[in-house]
Amino acid sequence: MTNQQYLLAARPLGLPKKSDWQFRESPVPEPGDGEFLVKVLYISLDPAMRGWMNAARSYIEPVAIGAVMRAGAVGEVVTSNHPEFKVGEHVTGMFGVQRYAISNSQGVIKIASSLAPLPLYLSTLGMPGMTAYFGLLEIGQPKESDTVVVSGAAGAVGSLVGQIAKIKGCRVVGIAGGEKKCALLVDDLGFDAAIDYKSQDVQKSLQKECPGGVDIYFDNVGGDILDAVLSRINRGARIPICGAISQYNNTTGINGPKNYLSLLINRARMEGFVVFDFASRYKEAAKEMGAWLAQGKLKSKEHIVEGIETFPEALLMLFSGENFGKLIIKTV
Repeated sequence: MTNQQYLLAARPLGLPKKSDWQFRESPVPEPGDGEFLVKVLYISLDPAMRGWMNAARSYIEPVAIGAVMRAGAVGEVVTSNHPEFKVGEHVTGMFGVQRYAISNSQGVIKIASSLAPLPLYLSTLGMPGMTAYFGLLEIGQPKESDTVVVSGAAGAVGSLVGQIAKIKGCRVVGIAGGEKKCALLVDDLGFDAAIDYKSQDVQKSLQKECPGGVDIYFDNVGGDILDAVLSRINRGARIPICGAISQYNNTTGINGPKNYLSLLINRARMEGFVVFDFASRYKEAAKEMGAWLAQGKLKSKEHIVEGIETFPEALLMLFSGENFGKLIIKTV
């Protein structure tokens, strides 16, 4: 058997390009004592991966040059020297962009394909779902009848944030790029309204769709859209900062919020968070969201691309906005 891997060859300047990656084929490794071998079936593609490629200080160590690119994944145990992980069991963990991975069980969770399709463990029941759940409920603290605005609303996290806010009795306005994505939000996912930032004036559209102001803004994009929403926040508004995808590939400095004084005037709170901070409570979130899925209150959207060799191009879909929902590579 042959392992196929994508290694980080250079730190990208702007959008990652093919020369930033090294594709390597090598024999499949043998697990040592207390280890097991995972055949990777699905690989998660997330905007956070762009930050992991940089050398700058962050919440997690950068991926080293020459190392397998870090990525969450789902796979099957195919060889095991670990007493708690048996051949044939499905698992999820940070296995990286490769066909086979060795693990000592650290950070690995067993999952049941009988309870949900495997890709869901990388979307609603995985990191995006945990991010949406804790970011909205713990940082945003929604109350019934709040007006919630979500940017990147057709993406993996944003699409779930809006649906959870609806479950909690909020009015939800999504911001997304393109007519099809906006239609998906309203017609399929139950958002109250959607703003197409590609063809509409976001500032004017916010005035129309949020006449009473904004109580919670779940920010996935940063930049000009963050500034536009800051001009509409209510007193005591909460702004969970999940990401800033509009800034990740800048070749100049980060474009920070110009309207930040609105936070002072409105006694509002803007708070960044990292989903790993809630790791001890993942089971709690998965149980509740699993129930919502079973009841039809929550819909999970996956955008699956086939073939590990598509990785360099598929990753760029995150930044061009081509994906609808959670972007995943099916390796075989």
